[in-house]
Amino acid sequence: MKEKFKQLAELGAGDFQHLNGSLTEHLKGTQNILKQWGASDVLQTAGLFHAAYGTAGFDENMVSLDQRKYIAEIIGEEEEALVYLYCSCDRDHVFPQFNKEKSIKFRDRFNETSIEIDDKTLNLFCELTVANELELVLASDDFKKQYGEELLELFRRMDAYLSPQAVKAYREALSDL
Repeated sequence: MKEKFKQLAELGAGDFQHLNGSLTEHLKGTQNILKQWGASDVLQTAGLFHAAYGTAGFDENMVSLDQRKYIAEIIGEEEEALVYLYCSCDRDHVFPQFNKEKSIKFRDRFNETSIEIDDKTLNLFCELTVANELELVLASDDFKKQYGEELLELFRRMDAYLSPQAVKAYREALSDL
């Protein structure tokens, strides 16, 4: 993974300040959570690079969208597709649909297109979402106080798409809310 980070740096990726410190530390923490849950290598790699193009909640991008092809060569096509999906998510459109709609209509915040995503991809997306947010919750009591209840409600609505390990982890981390 260090080699992949090095290759991204050569494409212009740098470390940024993140909510609780270094973006690199947050990315590694997210990957570690997914590893603890027994996630696939694809999902763990996506966890490590999940903010490559910025997200709706973190506007800094490590690399340009013009470099998607090169990112896929570095981290893998399936991994890059999941990273792009995560980064491109219009959260204000997508998140409210959980537990209300039979199929989730995904909206891409970069190009404003909408698609339905299959259950397997939705499972990966939700698992990555929970791991990302839990890494922040576990790293900062202030973050937990500010966003914990909102996240708990979102995660509960995502339950059907989460692994038992992810459900257990979020319930434990947010049990005092």
